[in-house]
Amino acid sequence: MAKASTHRVPSTRKASIDRITLPDLTDDDGSQLRSGDGREAERYTDVDLDGRDLTGISFGECEFGKVPLHEAKLRGASFAECLMTDLHAPVFSAPRSSWRDVRIEHARLGSVAAYEATLRSVHIDGSKLDFVNLRNATLTDVLLSNCIIEEFDLGSATVQRLELQNCRIGTLDVGGAKLKDVDLRSSDFSAVHGLEGLRGATLDDAQLSLLAPLLAAHLGLRIE
Repeated sequence: MAKASTHRVPSTRKASIDRITLPDLTDDDGSQLRSGDGREAERYTDVDLDGRDLTGISFGECEFGKVPLHEAKLRGASFAECLMTDLHAPVFSAPRSSWRDVRIEHARLGSVAAYEATLRSVHIDGSKLDFVNLRNATLTDVLLSNCIIEEFDLGSATVQRLELQNCRIGTLDVGGAKLKDVDLRSSDFSAVHGLEGLRGATLDDAQLSLLAPLLAAHLGLRIE
């Protein structure tokens, strides 16, 4: 008698987030920051960077606390092994930026332009973001926990090991995205655009039930 198949569907892999341990830091008032600078092992607290041109700047092993970044120009900026708390920016502009081993806590950001950015081992916790544009970005090992995001645009992004824990998402756009090990369980979202881009995501039963009408419309199914 033939044996029943014992093939197991592999479980969703979790995001691997490295622990960040900073060295002794030097306090800096930010007055000498310039585009293209390379800064290491510095602490910025209550430093107003609103509107500053920081194009292509790089920060390594730095800490940011209560730093306003409204309309600061961070195109091509690089952040590695950095801790950030209480960031504030109605407009946060960081296209084509790089984020590696970064933890962001209690941020309040409005429009986030981070298209074509690269995120690796990034944890964002307890933050409120209005519109997040990560189109054509590359995300690897990213964890979002206890966050509220009104619009989350991952259109045409390449995403591997993304976890959303206890998050509330208004609209999720995954049109043209390439997802692998993307865990959306334990989070709520009101609408999804680009349903075909959900391939590679993990949902729970309740989420699947909420998506049923959208899936039916997408496939041209009539439910009577």
